Amino acid sequence: MPPSLRAWLPEDHLAWFVIEVVKEMDLGEFYADYRADGHGRAAYEPSMMVALLLYAYATKQLRARSSATAARTSLTG
Repeated sequence: MPPSLRAWLPEDHLAWFVIEVVKEMDLGEFYADYRADGHGRAAYEPSMMVALLLYAYATKQLRARSSATAARTSLTG
């Protein structure tokens, strides 16, 4: 069984807040265009992408490369 993400980040980490906010958002427009039928290139799950974007903006990581690095760094310590 893979390790729990809850064990990687403290309870008060910003990532958990962002995830809870995204759960409350209406992402219907994103899911309307989301292809889950297996055709074409595999897409990232829309709520995960919105959460990552919000987390990046909240931590002032406004460039894609720095956002990806910050996300990995937050998880790996």
